[in-house]
Amino acid sequence: MSTRKQLIDIYHRLSAHYGPQRWWPAQSPLEVMVGAVLTQNTNWKNVEKAIANLKQAGLLDAGRLYQIDPEDLAQFIRPAGYYNLKALRLKALIAWLWETYDGDQQAIRERPADLLREQLLAIRGIGPETADSILLYALDKPVFVVDAYTARILGRHRLISPPADYSEIQSLFENALPREVRLYNEYHALLVCCGKEFCRPKARCDGCPLNPLPHDIEENF
Repeated sequence: MSTRKQLIDIYHRLSAHYGPQRWWPAQSPLEVMVGAVLTQNTNWKNVEKAIANLKQAGLLDAGRLYQIDPEDLAQFIRPAGYYNLKALRLKALIAWLWETYDGDQQAIRERPADLLREQLLAIRGIGPETADSILLYALDKPVFVVDAYTARILGRHRLISPPADYSEIQSLFENALPREVRLYNEYHALLVCCGKEFCRPKARCDGCPLNPLPHDIEENF
């Protein structure tokens, strides 16, 4: 079976099992950008608490985030962990938004994905996964997001061989599948669901919608 057919098969099995995911849970592109930084090295429940703090304080606004001191911002995002570091990263992201695009989120959307990705990766603390999450979920750019769940599932299903890096895994999806925002959005969300429930470091294959497919369960993925 070709890589394309394998990826499509995995997608349909996950979709049939979990149904539509409708990611990213946010009310604005700015909220997605903030969440993409806050979710680094923590779980989403902690991010939700931090975002709720920002909303309650009226700080989920690009102008106010640009003006607030990092030390003050850190206290609002404390639930997300590493709050001093993440405050600096958020400030750097917002500074880019203002200093490059005058805070105009629509202007960002009109720029090509390759340019935006290059600019985002130049921001201190923004790595490929965070940059691509912003591009896909906040700016509707057809860029596939790769995370640890993605690498583990593909490794166990023999679609990659460790140590495949981020760009190799991303290219696997983008070369095999149509460049569609909705497809990439749903596919990544479904892989996260499967990774959290079944394809853990210690695999739980019973009940997994991908269990009928050939796979390995080594714990080094």
